[in-house]
Amino acid sequence: MKAKKFLLAKRPTGEPKVTDFEAVQEELPPVCDGEILLESVYLSVDPYMRYMSESLPLGSIMPSTVIARVVESKHANYKVGDNVIAAYGWRSHFVVDPEKPFSAIVGMKQTKLQILPDFGGVPTSLALGILGMPGVTALYGLTKLTQPEAGETLVVSGAAGAVGSIVGQIGKILDMNVIGFAGTDSKVEWLKELGFDYAYNYKKISIKEALKESAPCGVDVYFDNVGGQISYDVFSKMNTFGRVSLCGAISSYNDMGDTSKPPLAPAIQLPAIANQLSIHGFLVTRWLNEWQDGVKQLLGYFKKGKLKYRETITEGFDNMPQAFIDVLRGENTGKALVKANL
Repeated sequence: MKAKKFLLAKRPTGEPKVTDFEAVQEELPPVCDGEILLESVYLSVDPYMRYMSESLPLGSIMPSTVIARVVESKHANYKVGDNVIAAYGWRSHFVVDPEKPFSAIVGMKQTKLQILPDFGGVPTSLALGILGMPGVTALYGLTKLTQPEAGETLVVSGAAGAVGSIVGQIGKILDMNVIGFAGTDSKVEWLKELGFDYAYNYKKISIKEALKESAPCGVDVYFDNVGGQISYDVFSKMNTFGRVSLCGAISSYNDMGDTSKPPLAPAIQLPAIANQLSIHGFLVTRWLNEWQDGVKQLLGYFKKGKLKYRETITEGFDNMPQAFIDVLRGENTGKALVKANL
């Protein structure tokens, strides 16, 4: 059987281009005893892929976590029609032994695929969103690292993205005063629908002016998805012993490849020292052993109507590169996905 995959053909300079990726066909091996053939249904599109494109060897497959369907099985525990989650990258199909950890992507940790649990009528795609990596990132990145308390003020940058939108809602569940920054008026309106106490288009108002209105007594917790000038301005408004969770730095991802002009930002050391801040950088994989507990907690919030979501879905596997570029441009609201439609 022939399958499609996308390889990193050129090292992106600045914003990636469609021509930086090469679509190729590969002949898959036959399915042997104990193996299954998977067909992609939804592929996750995330900003971290831009960061990884700087270190992946050229010719490597681009990374992604995928919801895939079993279309052929020679394994007793997997039947045709089962849905699984696997980190096998920008592929249309894949043959795998589900009992063996594997890494289909250079530099990625070996993992086993998992049968998608029955969430009880919840859309399958949410396993890549609020009930997947973005949800667990938001839940644990906020609660375990910053120890938030009711009545405190939380600021979220990139607040209309897959992670940020969940962070803000969890903040409201915890009775925090939640402030979100996003890049369009429509995203700001959505944040208000989610229950954010204040939401701002950072392209229309300075961070400092916005926080004068929304955080007159200062900021206690900052969940940072963006980095750069926005984050420096938030740091400068934080209270003594404030806590910061560093999740992403999308403002500088497209500048990382030019070593002669590394991404620069105002030095955070002065406000961090003056305000005695605790700053936690993290990768969500540190909580793999607690992953399913986090998903259960998020599912409980969702079924009680406390978590809402949006998805930006691009139709067609062949449009993976453009969907990726669109995420880096901030054109998605909520979780970005590609529906393979194979």
